[in-house]
Amino acid sequence: MHSSQQEKIALEHQAAKLFMRCYERNTGKHIRHIWHNDPIRPDVSCMLEGERLDLEIAHLYGSEEEAMEILGRDLSDVTRTVLQALKEEPADERLLCSLNRILENKASKRYDTKRVWLVIRNAHPAWSQADIKALEHLITIPVPHAFEKVWILGDMEGKSGIVRLYP
Repeated sequence: MHSSQQEKIALEHQAAKLFMRCYERNTGKHIRHIWHNDPIRPDVSCMLEGERLDLEIAHLYGSEEEAMEILGRDLSDVTRTVLQALKEEPADERLLCSLNRILENKASKRYDTKRVWLVIRNAHPAWSQADIKALEHLITIPVPHAFEKVWILGDMEGKSGIVRLYP
């Protein structure tokens, strides 16, 4: 397995653990035991009060270039130029556009499972849970989609908690 694939799996597991911790704290419902799945299934599975629940994990970076910067990659001059241009654009417009792009992409997928939630982890340091909540009425969740619920983990460390976007 390539190191980029290992990193992706590690980020998905970390996001799932943070989400489960926040969900359990908010609801008092026990959610445990994560494991990684094959590609035809959502990324991670767990047990919610004794029943299997699958979690599809996405990370909200803003752009591929921002993801590279946030993840600490070596940046080319071209990437640096793109990042500089992005910093000139209004942050809330970029947040909404990036979030809607993830939702559109994930809504087009089909999974071999009975029950799946989408968990989006906000990885962008300039965006907060409050920013996401302020745009909640503008977020577009395409129909149809496979998700019983859609959640956002407000920050990379899970300190700001979770927001349910759907239903």
